[in-house]
Amino acid sequence: MSPAHRILEGVTHTRTRPGGIGVLQGTALYIAAILGSGLLVLPGLTAQAAGPASILAVAAVILLAVPLAGTFAALSARYPDPSGVAGYVRRAMGPTAARATGYWFCFGVAAGFPVLALLGGGYVTAIAGIDSAAAPLVGLAILLPPFAVNMLGVRTAGWVQFVLTGALTAVVVFVVAAAFPAVQPARFTPFLPHGWAGVGTAISLFVWAFAGWEVGTHLSGEFRNPRRAIPIATAIALAVTGGAYLLLQVVTVGVLGSAPGDIPLVTLATAVSPGTGPVVIGAAAGIIVLGVLNAYLAAFGKLGASLAVAGDLPRIFAPGAEAGGVPRRALLLTFGVALTYFAAAVLTGGDLETFILIHTGNMVSIYAAGMIAALRILPRRTPGWWMALAAAVLSLALLVLNVSHLAPAVLLAAAAVAVTVWRRLRGRGIPSDAPPASERGGLLEDRGGLGGVHLR
Repeated sequence: MSPAHRILEGVTHTRTRPGGIGVLQGTALYIAAILGSGLLVLPGLTAQAAGPASILAVAAVILLAVPLAGTFAALSARYPDPSGVAGYVRRAMGPTAARATGYWFCFGVAAGFPVLALLGGGYVTAIAGIDSAAAPLVGLAILLPPFAVNMLGVRTAGWVQFVLTGALTAVVVFVVAAAFPAVQPARFTPFLPHGWAGVGTAISLFVWAFAGWEVGTHLSGEFRNPRRAIPIATAIALAVTGGAYLLLQVVTVGVLGSAPGDIPLVTLATAVSPGTGPVVIGAAAGIIVLGVLNAYLAAFGKLGASLAVAGDLPRIFAPGAEAGGVPRRALLLTFGVALTYFAAAVLTGGDLETFILIHTGNMVSIYAAGMIAALRILPRRTPGWWMALAAAVLSLALLVLNVSHLAPAVLLAAAAVAVTVWRRLRGRGIPSDAPPASERGGLLEDRGGLGGVHLR
C-alpha cells in the first residue's frame, strides 16, 4: 500500500464511526462558526443603517441562510471529506479548481485570524481598563489556546467547543433576559427611518454573520454518523444562531434605539446591569473569539492535510488527513500563516479593514465555487439540489458585490494555475505514490442506500 493510500485509509470507513463527533459536539462547532464576532458589532451597525427595520434584515438573512446551510449539510452528509469544499470542487471541476479553492481557504480566509484576535483583545482591554497598547498582546494570548487544543485532536476540540458554546449561549440569554424589561415600544417608531435602502444595507452586513457553514464540511468525516448527525446539528445551529441574532436585535433597538454606539453589547449590558453587565460582556468577547478560532482551526487542519495528500501542498503536511487523525503539521502551517497575518496587522497599526476584505473576498469565492460544484454532484431535483440552486444564485450575487475585493483571491487562483502549468512543463503530474484519479479527491459516496462507501 502506498503512503498516500495509508494516509487516506482512515477515510474509507462505514457510515458509523465509533469515537467520532456526536450531535452535541457538532452542533457546538457549527454554532461557534456562525455565532461569532458578529455578536460584538453587528446589532449596532445594522441598527444605525436601518433603525428598527434592522429586525426585518435579520429575519431575511435567516431565511437566506437556509439554502446555504442546507446545501453544505447535504454535501457533508452524503460525501464526508476532509477536503471540504475543495473536495467537492475537485469532483465537479477538476484538480486546478480544487487547488484554488483550497488555497482560498488556507491562505485567504486565514486573514481573519488577526481580526478575531485583535477584536477580542480590544474588547477585553477596554472593559478591564487596561492600556489599549496591550491589545495585541492580549490578542496573541487569545490566539494561542485554540491551536494547543486542536493539537490534541478534533474530538477534544469538540468537547472544548461544547463548553465554550454553552457559556456563550448563557451570555446571550443573560443579556436578552436582562434587557427585555427595559424595551420601550417608542424606540420602534419610525420603523423605516432610512427607507428600504437602509434595510438592504443591513442585510448585506448580516450576511457575514451567517457565514461559516463551510467549516463543517471539513469535519464531516469525523462524525460518528454523518448522514444522521450533520443535518440535525445544522438545523439546531441554524435555529439557535438565528434566534440569538433576532432577539439581540430586538433588545438592542428597543433599549438603545438607532444609535447604540460602537460597542453595543457593552452599552446594552451597562444600561440594564451596570455592575456585572460589562464584566460579562468582556468575558463573552473572549469566549466568542476562542470559540470561532477553535471551530475554524479544526477545519484548517483537516483541509491542509488533505491538500497535501492530493499533492497541492508539500507532502510533509499530509499526516492526519485520515478520519480520527490529528493533522498537527498542517496546524503548524496554519499557525505560521496566522502569525504572519497577525504581525502584518500589528505592524500596520491594527487597521483591520484590509484583512477583513481579504477574508471576505476569498470566502465568497469559496461559496460560489462550492455551490456550482454542489449543483453538479448532488442528485438533480432533490431537496439538496434545489437548495444548492438557490444558494448558487445568492453566492454569485455576493461575488459580484465583492468584485473590487477579489484581487487576493485572483492571485491565489493564479498560483493554483501556475502549479498545474509547472507540473505539466516538468512532466511530473501527480506523485507516483498518490492514489489513482478516481480516488484522489477523498470523496465518500453512499451508493444504493445500502451503507456501501467508496472513494471517488
